[in-house]
Amino acid sequence: MRNNYELLTHGSIPRVVGMMSVPTIISMLTSSLYSLADTFFVGQIDTQATAAVGIVFAVLSVFQAFAFFFGHGSGNYMSRMLGAKQRDEAVRMASTGFFTALLFGVVMAVTGLLLLTPLSRWLGSTETILPYTERYLGIILVGTPLNMGAMVLNNQMRFQGNARYAMVGIVTGTLLNVALDPLLIFVFDLGISGAALATVLGHLCSFLLLLYLSRKGENIRIHFRNFTPTLHMQKEIIAGGSPSLMRQGLGSIATLLLNIVAAGYGDAAVAAMSIVGRITFVVYSIIIGLGQGYQPLCGFSYGAGLYDRVKQGFWFCIKVGTAFLIVCTIVGFLFTEQIISVFRDDIDVVSIGSEALRYQLYTYPIGAFILLSNMMMQTINRPWQANLMASARRGLFFIPLIILLPFFFGLKGVEMCQAVSDVFTLLLAMPLVASVFRRM
Repeated sequence: MRNNYELLTHGSIPRVVGMMSVPTIISMLTSSLYSLADTFFVGQIDTQATAAVGIVFAVLSVFQAFAFFFGHGSGNYMSRMLGAKQRDEAVRMASTGFFTALLFGVVMAVTGLLLLTPLSRWLGSTETILPYTERYLGIILVGTPLNMGAMVLNNQMRFQGNARYAMVGIVTGTLLNVALDPLLIFVFDLGISGAALATVLGHLCSFLLLLYLSRKGENIRIHFRNFTPTLHMQKEIIAGGSPSLMRQGLGSIATLLLNIVAAGYGDAAVAAMSIVGRITFVVYSIIIGLGQGYQPLCGFSYGAGLYDRVKQGFWFCIKVGTAFLIVCTIVGFLFTEQIISVFRDDIDVVSIGSEALRYQLYTYPIGAFILLSNMMMQTINRPWQANLMASARRGLFFIPLIILLPFFFGLKGVEMCQAVSDVFTLLLAMPLVASVFRRM
């Protein structure tokens, strides 16, 4: 790893962040693209199908949460060990994280299929949405182990500083998914089942390609003989991955509660909030990609004891991310209705979705500081600060707000909930970052 070590610990920060971020942002965008593609193409069927995709998105977020738990948990440890020049530890962690995630994915898939109907109802499906949810979710569950394995490999490559390999694996599978969506939905007349099948085939493609690419270049190879599920390894995965699990897991609970509360205002409200959630997810995926490009630099530099470099990289990413989000805010306010109507040209969906998107746009500019603060603390092994931050935006603040605000403001309370939560999260993040930097 000599070349990556020199680059990540001594290379120009803008150059390093750019090299690591661009492939990662492309990966994040294309990963988000498949959910938008499903929303767009399924939106041509009817409002109930659109709502079903939004409801299942909560489950997909849970799968992604555990994939990031294993991928970030193993990857963060690997980057610090490579920075400290302890390659053998990184080699053992790579296989341990991968095989543990694969086994866990099988367990989740079997459990979900056995509880398909009650799970679909519990996620917020109304009687009209339920048949669509069951068909879509049932197929998605089959591909869960493949999706989790692919996500772990993607993150491990990225933390090793090999973002381009990681990008190729994710982008190829996602593009296949997008290409298959209209073919399976309309040409083969499979409807919402076709959208789900396209997603699973995309996951299979990514899994096989990433497994092949993990044996190329400077990547650490995956071998079962290096699978070392010791207490020490599991503790490191938990310490490095629990903030991701907290962030994504609570996000799934938040989406579930949002769907349940929105269902009280009709199918149009569920569909509208689903569309706004997907749009925000895509915008924030750019910031997450920027942060994931920063994490290898952060992990290697922290492991090498270069603490000033950790701080400099953090503030550089904050400036770039905030500038991008300000541009998104301006564009969003100028074309709010047009953006929502792209996904569902229904007057009620556009009305509710436009109002919800405007509230979210108000807090877009503070998103970079919130997300990057969390990712930085996770990488430098500050577990309690990282977990607190991870739980704040979509859990600690959002969950009570989604219960209280609709009680006082009705549907408007649903629409403004995430924006209010973002403000509280920023107020929490600032003193935590200041405290970590002082100790560093």
